[in-house]
Amino acid sequence: MFTKVKRTITAVVVVTAAASASFGCRGGADSTPATDTVAEAHPELLYGICADSFVVERQCVRNGQMISNLLTGAGLPYATAIKAYESARGVYDFRQMKAGHTCCFFNSIDTNGVGSLRHFVYEISATSYVRCSFIGDSVDVVREEAAVTRRRRTARAVIKSSLWNALAEQDIAPQVALDLSDVFAWTVDFFGLEKGDQFGVVYDELVAGDKVVGTGDITSAIYVSNGGGRSYAFRHVVDSVAGYYDLQGNSLRRAFLKAPLHFSRISSRFSNGRMHPVLKIRRPHHGVDYAAPKGTPVVALGDGKVIAKGYDGKGGGNYVKIRHNSIYTTVYMHLNNFAKGLSTGQNVRQGDVIGNVGATGLATGPHLDFRMYRDGKPVDPLKVEMPPAEPIDNDEIIDFMDESDKLRQTLDSLIAAK
Repeated sequence: MFTKVKRTITAVVVVTAAASASFGCRGGADSTPATDTVAEAHPELLYGICADSFVVERQCVRNGQMISNLLTGAGLPYATAIKAYESARGVYDFRQMKAGHTCCFFNSIDTNGVGSLRHFVYEISATSYVRCSFIGDSVDVVREEAAVTRRRRTARAVIKSSLWNALAEQDIAPQVALDLSDVFAWTVDFFGLEKGDQFGVVYDELVAGDKVVGTGDITSAIYVSNGGGRSYAFRHVVDSVAGYYDLQGNSLRRAFLKAPLHFSRISSRFSNGRMHPVLKIRRPHHGVDYAAPKGTPVVALGDGKVIAKGYDGKGGGNYVKIRHNSIYTTVYMHLNNFAKGLSTGQNVRQGDVIGNVGATGLATGPHLDFRMYRDGKPVDPLKVEMPPAEPIDNDEIIDFMDESDKLRQTLDSLIAAK
């Protein structure tokens, strides 16, 4: 079901699965637009339109195309094309159209074959589209949103080369592999997976009509090593924050410290365009600067391995880089010196001193430039939300154990299946 949005009226209309089935042309920005005629065998709705009454042509929006280009190219007068653009205000801004998205032209059928354009549809996303209908001199603009539902899915992956490939072979969405690596980030070494290791997962699939439009939460999962060891994960919400827990209700997440040092103030925040205090030019600053006296101890934000240590000649000065798991990496820059004995490849514990505050590299004064990366991409350390690392409390543990036991049986049967 879609919700119809107009300027003057709000109503609910029923759209068959055919409307959703048409979604999906997402070629690259430079892809050649494919045009085809859709022959409907039965009177069904396509974007809320009885498609068998029209000749329907579908193509992908190209780079630089505007609504006026598309409509005049379909035979509409320029004045009518501009009227469609103006009529859409408050419903959809056609300046936001993107190359590679699908658009459809519904042309009337006359005695000579194909008549004039009666409807134009642009897919905003996999679950949303805007429709312009042309009736005489009037233009009616409607935006519809698909109702997204969830359906439960299970999957089993046996490692041959990687988790990604094992799931891709079964046409499982890549996001499931990413979510699994996040769930088990602290308990499974994804850099050391071996052939024959197994994963089982129960997750939600997001569906609009009869089309899969994404993935939802992982409800539960299991990792079985080649040697037979088992690690379970069960999703549970504590204080409105979802986390993953083992069979005993212990959190799989290891906590990070709020900050890697005692600081006096935050002198600079995460930004994509900060004015550099030394270079006097604007450039990204993908970290947080903590102002602190020279010599203030800097500690590891969490357990991990030192994967790099040295001097960054591009401005970072003395730095240490720590990989905490397959998801998170942290970097500590402008250090005055390193902790005695600290070396690349060394394992560190949360709170271990790794160096102290300095002003090495391009720095106007002593401070720590602290950076955090998730899946290799910089994230704002002050905005990273972590589920609670504490175990489930006694008030909830009985209900959790009952539910997790049922889910465990599903996971065990999934792994046992051949």
